[in-house]
Amino acid sequence: MSTEWKHRVRLFIQRFWQPTSACMTCMPGSWGNIMSLAHWTIAFHTGLLTGLLAVFLTFTPAAKLYAHRYGNALVVGLLTTLGDAYSHTSHYRIPYVEHIVTGAISGLLTLAASYLFEDRARRLRAAWARVFG
Repeated sequence: MSTEWKHRVRLFIQRFWQPTSACMTCMPGSWGNIMSLAHWTIAFHTGLLTGLLAVFLTFTPAAKLYAHRYGNALVVGLLTTLGDAYSHTSHYRIPYVEHIVTGAISGLLTLAASYLFEDRARRLRAAWARVFG
């Protein structure tokens, strides 16, 4: 497998877990329905669609945004909003608010992950060494 396709597979996995986690967090009753199959199905659909859209964007000039931390978070947030809106109707009273909140949370998770996991999780390893030395 070429390096380019390895990068795309890695990108898909990253763009799958971030929207899925955001979707599980933002759905009403998330913590009460954490074991609900319907809840997980919606979250997986959102993550799957976002991951596929993210890989699709690697074939376009928009792929340059993945190289920058904030551009990456913005793209993932927007893709998650689209994926969540496509996956299900909003559970909130105001239409599209849930999808926008889910996209914002996904973008923030992406930004946090870019700080924590860059350079083979250097920051996490340093914090672990300081605490447990």
